[in-house]
Amino acid sequence: MEVKTSLLDNMIGVGDMVLLEPLSEDSFIENLRNRFDHNEIYTYIGSVVISMNPYRALPIYTPEKVEEYRNRNFYELSPHIYALADEAYRSLRDQDKDQCILITGESGAGKTEASKLVMSYVAAVCGKGQEVNKVKEQLLQSNPVLEAFGNAKTVRNDNSSRFGKYMDIEFDFKGDPLGGVISNYLLEKSRVVKQPRGERNFHVFYQLLSGASDDTLKKLKLDRDFSKYNYLSLDSAAVIGLDDAANFRTVKNAMQIVGFMEDEVQSVLQLVAAVLKLGNIEFKPESRSNGTDESRIKDKNDLKEMCELLGIEQSVLERAFSYRTVEAKQEKVSTTLNVAQAYYARDALAKNLYSRLFSWLVTRINESIKAQTKARHKVMGVLDIYGFEIFEDCDNSFEQFIINYCNEKLQQIFIELTLREEQEEYVREGIEWTNIEYFNNAIICDLIENHQNGILAMLDEECLRPGTVTDETFLDKLNTICAGHKHFESRQSKNSKFLTDHSLPHNCFRIQHYAGKVLYRAEGFVDKNNDLLYRDMSQAMYKAKHSLIKQLFPEGNPAKVNLKRPPTAGFQFKASVGTLMRNLQTKNPNYIRCIKPNDKKASHIFTDTLVCHQVRYLGLMENVRVRRAGYAFRQAYEPCLERYKMLCKRTWPHWKGPAREGVEVLMADLQVPADDFSYGRSKIFIRNPRTLFSLEERRRQCLQDLATLIQKIYRGHKCRSHFLLLKKSQIVVSAWYRRYAQEKKYQKIKSATTVVQSYTRGWQARKLLRELKYQKRCEEAVTTIAAFWHGTQVRRDYRKFFRANAGKKIYDFTIQRIMQKYFLGLKSTSPPMSPVDKSWPARPYRFLDGVHAELRKIFHHWRCKKYRSQFTEEKKAVYKEKLEASEIFKDKKALYPSSVSQPFKGDYLEITKNPKYQKLNSSVDAKVLLADVVNKINRANGKGTARIFLLTKKGVVLADQKTGQVKASVPLPDLASVSVSTQNDGFFALKLKEGSASAIKGDFLLSSERLIEIITKLHLTGATAADSERLNIDISDEFLVQFNHDKVCVKFIQGAARNGNGVSCKRKNNRLLEVSVPTTA
Repeated sequence: MEVKTSLLDNMIGVGDMVLLEPLSEDSFIENLRNRFDHNEIYTYIGSVVISMNPYRALPIYTPEKVEEYRNRNFYELSPHIYALADEAYRSLRDQDKDQCILITGESGAGKTEASKLVMSYVAAVCGKGQEVNKVKEQLLQSNPVLEAFGNAKTVRNDNSSRFGKYMDIEFDFKGDPLGGVISNYLLEKSRVVKQPRGERNFHVFYQLLSGASDDTLKKLKLDRDFSKYNYLSLDSAAVIGLDDAANFRTVKNAMQIVGFMEDEVQSVLQLVAAVLKLGNIEFKPESRSNGTDESRIKDKNDLKEMCELLGIEQSVLERAFSYRTVEAKQEKVSTTLNVAQAYYARDALAKNLYSRLFSWLVTRINESIKAQTKARHKVMGVLDIYGFEIFEDCDNSFEQFIINYCNEKLQQIFIELTLREEQEEYVREGIEWTNIEYFNNAIICDLIENHQNGILAMLDEECLRPGTVTDETFLDKLNTICAGHKHFESRQSKNSKFLTDHSLPHNCFRIQHYAGKVLYRAEGFVDKNNDLLYRDMSQAMYKAKHSLIKQLFPEGNPAKVNLKRPPTAGFQFKASVGTLMRNLQTKNPNYIRCIKPNDKKASHIFTDTLVCHQVRYLGLMENVRVRRAGYAFRQAYEPCLERYKMLCKRTWPHWKGPAREGVEVLMADLQVPADDFSYGRSKIFIRNPRTLFSLEERRRQCLQDLATLIQKIYRGHKCRSHFLLLKKSQIVVSAWYRRYAQEKKYQKIKSATTVVQSYTRGWQARKLLRELKYQKRCEEAVTTIAAFWHGTQVRRDYRKFFRANAGKKIYDFTIQRIMQKYFLGLKSTSPPMSPVDKSWPARPYRFLDGVHAELRKIFHHWRCKKYRSQFTEEKKAVYKEKLEASEIFKDKKALYPSSVSQPFKGDYLEITKNPKYQKLNSSVDAKVLLADVVNKINRANGKGTARIFLLTKKGVVLADQKTGQVKASVPLPDLASVSVSTQNDGFFALKLKEGSASAIKGDFLLSSERLIEIITKLHLTGATAADSERLNIDISDEFLVQFNHDKVCVKFIQGAARNGNGVSCKRKNNRLLEVSVPTTA
């Protein structure tokens, strides 16, 4: 079985005060100091957790710590707040018991941080999921919002909660959070208008002025300077370690996460700004005709800005500060307010406005975080409420009285529930229950809350009584009615023993609480209990256009006027406390008692007197005595046997029977007196801590002996293992060495054998080689002799024939060798494969002239054939046209050389693609071979007119360049010949056959830069179309052209260029056109 740790292991001091021996107040404080000095800030009193504020961050709240305490027994690990949170959560989840966690302590003791740690632990160990995470985040983010509006810096704590908070967290059957409900108690609203020296107003005022943007402050009509607002104390405006600007951003983000809309956030900030503006309103007296003073506002600028923020008419609120209307049945009486009453009305309005805003915030948060399902929920309540307060110098007032009353009720329920828990456990375990004597503070609770003679009842009665009511009349009433009560003390009471008690002032009374005597000053009790807000103020607020103001002051509605006096503050708090107590009675309680180690908010300082004071008024010693009145320690049989079984030989190392029998055998063997313990159904109960410590001492000694035995066995095992390892290693080394030696010996033998074999084989090989060489020489000698002999025989027989044919054979052989050498030389020196390359190797011999020339011709034809085989059909056509142009114009026309390098494109106008010539293209019924712009020469003046020249397979078409209209169409069979000059010009004449239909108007004299291409294509096309001889091309510098019925001579002459122009045509007479062609350089 796994051995788990316990709070008894490695204890610093005593982890559970129930086990403290001897028990006294000094030993109690010393144990707390000892643990605090070693950073052990948590200590148990049974199931109660004492938490010391360390005033610094400790590494004991990490995710690893959460996992360490998760699903572990309460006493299994060292004391920690996580242990209590886990115990409460598991009881709620597994046993279906509603839980409540009560966190108490004075201001600065760490109550708020403790509640955060509990909530964060529960959030970490419960289920996961998008909806569950959203609920957890909303529950956690409600804290920053409530802290901003409900916490303030005090002399004891920089983040002191100035209200009591109780949160019910609701869970489903799986233990996943569904939502929550928050209840608030007794907000210290008097802090809004006045703060003690060294303290601040609520955080939200400073956060707003420090963290809001300039634009936001401008809209709220605020300034960042704290000194401009009367309600903000200046001596503690800045707090070290507190970043108000960053906290403001955190609060706004938290409000968005919780579910506040943007307009709601803006409304809340407007009300906060209105409270600040309200504090700046000041009054001055103004005398009336009847001799009374009436209050008037000094500077109305702040009033105006406040009214603009809240949407109230300035005159309405100004009248509410000057007059008060009293209604009684059917009568209304209006009275003026003096300056003191006006200031009272202003402060009352500010306190009510802020406290109602705080209550609205709590309600609004509840709407967002409440559970959405209506099924039955499991509930865990967390109560973070002010601890018992005792101020020096009789500074205790109505607030301290109410707070201490609440703590009396909590102490009462604590004692009752603790005793009930003890009694239930004793009955459950079958242990005889003995009555425990303890101080029952029910008599003190009755002194305060009795319906007839209680202090709160008399305070309410005094507030409701007509006539003059003051704090003195209230104190007189207490002195009359409570004088005989043994827990009430007053200097003016009839009890003579206090008449000479100078520590008790005349205007004070003293109550002996469970935590000690507290002196209360009666001044202010009546006013604070009344907490009156004039009806005129409520009605003025209700008239505001601000939507939130109407919700905060519903009693101001004129249609719902209620003349009944509102309940007093004491009555409301008493009812709230009663509701809280009834709620706590239905849940299983868990307690966290927070203690502040010093007043300096410093770490590592432990002030004995301060801690002793808190231990007394928290009733911790009383709690220990209640827990120790029966049995001081109890433990289940299984962990008890597991922890102490090594003390008995019969139970060590394994007990195979029931755990209870094993514990009985163990206790009998240890001879523990029977009066010091009892056996329950599932636990053993130990009466005296000394018995437990004796068992622990024996266990510690036994563990040392066992440790020594384990060390001995382990060392022996280690030595034996080392020896066996050495022995095994020696065998392995020996084996490897013997193997290595044998391998070396074998290698030597093998090497020697190889050498002997190689020498033997070499000798044999050399012997065989000598024999073979000898045999070969013999064979070669025989062959040589035979060859010589056969040669001699042949020469002798053929000598007579050799002289007759030798010359011819030598000649043929020489010629054959020369031709062979010639052809091999041509092969190595053959020219390139380019057809235009004219190089050819020189002939080596003169008799090869004919062959040499023929081979050159054959090679050239072969080379051209190879070159032509690479042509495509399109390229063949182009070369065919170029070849045709060469045959026609080469050495005949001066324009020809410049056309050789220019490709023949044909369709220069892209007539098939150009939409401009779409109509002309459609009028031509044959494929267009050439399309270009030419100049048609006018016989009258020799000037040219631009025409579109189209050549098709069927004929020639001339069309207007601008309109595309066909001017002339000449079929190819009607063409007789074409005449051109030998000069560098582009003139050509199309001569038509006489008698043809096209020859009516005569021949055509045209001019074009692409003359060579036009004549070539025309020549090739004419022969194909006519299926006869090709078109005749006449090249001459003088030719006749038929114009209508006259023949005109066209004569070409060479001359200089005129005015930079090229070729020019000029009419000389009716029979002569002279074309001047510039000479080329």
